[in-house]
Amino acid sequence: MWDAAQYLRFGGERARPFFDLLAQVAAQSPDYVADLGCGPGNLTGVLARRWPGARVVGVDDSPEMIAAASGAADAGGNVSYTLADVRDWEPAGPPDVLVCNAVLQWVPDHHGLLVRWADMLAPDGWLAFQLPGNFGQPSHAIIEEMARSPRWRELLREAELNRQAGSAQEYAELLARPGYEVNAWETSYVHILQGENPVLEWTKGTTLRPVLAVLDAAQADRFTREYGERLRQAYHHGPFGTMFAFRRVFTVVHRRADIGRR
Repeated sequence: MWDAAQYLRFGGERARPFFDLLAQVAAQSPDYVADLGCGPGNLTGVLARRWPGARVVGVDDSPEMIAAASGAADAGGNVSYTLADVRDWEPAGPPDVLVCNAVLQWVPDHHGLLVRWADMLAPDGWLAFQLPGNFGQPSHAIIEEMARSPRWRELLREAELNRQAGSAQEYAELLARPGYEVNAWETSYVHILQGENPVLEWTKGTTLRPVLAVLDAAQADRFTREYGERLRQAYHHGPFGTMFAFRRVFTVVHRRADIGRR
């Protein structure tokens, strides 16, 4: 279902929240680092280069993404990739850093999973995740509206559309407890995208993928043309490009070193 090349078309814009997230992780010399939902592995390589002494594993349930990540092979010998659903993945030992970048919007009821990940951490370990909270914007709302329409409702009954993020406060309340320090915040980015109908090209790499996966070629073409025309009306191309506002929600959890001795 996933297309690594399409996803990386806006790789710079997609990577910026990852770097903002990682800037709040103060791990010094971790031994075991995991990138949960690693996609094509371009950001897993960033983790490996930041912590060259760590064993770094990228985890994703898409064979296409794992193949792209494994084929890139630019991160060094301390990286490996595992094909697995992040909900089922079990670490080889207590991880020092868990990173999950723009994945949990695909995971229903992910609150329990986050608590379990926090409990996995080694003393002085870090959990860092971010996910889109942009579902009220036209790029997402139009897909939801079309999917509920009489024309598409039956055809898209099995499509697993991505879900609304919680608020930063919601994640802070979920994960703040004795021995755990939580830093949660929200940021809205304004990406200036280039090209003909660039928001359509953006969503082809993410939000639109589950829709296209359940339609045949002719249906997918009709849906994409209708959706693209509506995007063109919602997002106007200006003299410097198309303005694409995107809200994201971030949380970083630090398990204090002394919690393991309690």
